[in-house]
Amino acid sequence: MLDILASLNQIQSRKRSLESLVADTINGIRSGDEFNIFLDIYEDNSLAKAVEIDIKIEQGTAGKLAGCIIAVKDNICVSGQKLTCGSKALEKYITPYSATVIKKLEDEDAIVIGKTNMDEFAMGSSNEHSYFGPVRNPDAPDRVPGGSSGGSAAAVAGNFVPVSLGSDTGGSIRQPAAFCGICGMKPSYGRVSRYGLTAFASSFDQIGPMARTVDDISLILEVISGYDPADSTSIRADVPEYSAEIMNEQKDMTIGIPKEFFNEELDSEIRNAIESKIEQLASDGTRIEEISLPHITCSAAVYYILGNAEASSNLARYDGIRYGCCAENAEELEAVYSKSRAEGFGEEVKRRIILGTYVLSAGYYEEYYGKAQMVRKMIAEELNDTFNKVDFIISPVTPTPPFRLGEKTDEPLNMYLNDIFTIPANLAGLPALSVPCGTTSGRLPVGLQIMGRYCDDLSVLKLGKLIERYNK
Repeated sequence: MLDILASLNQIQSRKRSLESLVADTINGIRSGDEFNIFLDIYEDNSLAKAVEIDIKIEQGTAGKLAGCIIAVKDNICVSGQKLTCGSKALEKYITPYSATVIKKLEDEDAIVIGKTNMDEFAMGSSNEHSYFGPVRNPDAPDRVPGGSSGGSAAAVAGNFVPVSLGSDTGGSIRQPAAFCGICGMKPSYGRVSRYGLTAFASSFDQIGPMARTVDDISLILEVISGYDPADSTSIRADVPEYSAEIMNEQKDMTIGIPKEFFNEELDSEIRNAIESKIEQLASDGTRIEEISLPHITCSAAVYYILGNAEASSNLARYDGIRYGCCAENAEELEAVYSKSRAEGFGEEVKRRIILGTYVLSAGYYEEYYGKAQMVRKMIAEELNDTFNKVDFIISPVTPTPPFRLGEKTDEPLNMYLNDIFTIPANLAGLPALSVPCGTTSGRLPVGLQIMGRYCDDLSVLKLGKLIERYNK
């Protein structure tokens, strides 16, 4: 499978037809059924659109993404198609409208090829919490691809598509990108519209691209970014031409290395891989400073209080009447609610709803939710103050390489700690990028995370491109 830029050149120069590329892509996806990556393939729609776009290319009226085939996480609305969120509760739901990001991609003649598997309602770090079964990592089929956007990461890593969309609430783009050896970008909060994204935790969620190269990430981010009046959290900020400006090398940088992230719990091979890249940056004249972020150690606790509280509220609508499957043997209204939710939700979703409801309940609201909000503000202020002294923060993406299927399903706390390095960017709404950083001795992927100043997504991408060059 070609990267996006190579594919666009091939299609737009008419070296081959988009229709034939789409047909080959669909055949390739079907050949990878054992990885359980795709929940739905839009075969007829995609082939029909390909024919239309081939005509537009002939006429010279095609958009900038004519030739781009993209997979989409199944919590993002595509009009007239299923939206399951990896849950039995929405197994048969058909969405009546498309998300803003889908409209923007299709306006530039990208083709959405289908929906990818995911942890139920985006709650998970391994893609083992889907009602439709776990996704397998294409590079190591006995291991997880990460979550909750594991299907989207695996679709790119397995060369089934050149790019995909995921959503990131606490690291759900960056962590699977690291586990699958690809790039994944969480944009600044508000940079990309959330309209049409099924809400998990609304003050954290962001849609972002996953691809094999930073160049491809930049092109897709350029298309999907921008103010959207349909999203009240969308920001009014100019969108740079990422795909062009990324070519201008990032210079005169100071990079902060948080000592709290490089502790004894970090896998030694991941530490060595990250430190190797830091040494390369230093040898090229980049200033490297060790920094301390004392409140950052509270990030996971804060996230799992606030995130679950928001999830408890957002998932209240799936009651078997407004949305979700309806229990057939319920005779009273209260039984409809309780039985429909019990049957529709999986164990991880139920666990988070219960935790979220608990911290929002009378007598515990100020003790847990109120204090967590205060600490979230402290973490955000600490990070923003740090960016007055350094330009970027570099860290690992995950504390361990991808683990085996079933290894952590009985240990929720250990599973949650996989997001320990990615959560801070979501708490503060900062842009963060995962880029490949070599492999372990067992040839398992390692990811490096770059975090930058709010709304300076471009600089993060530039540094990512520089590190990407070190890998070659």
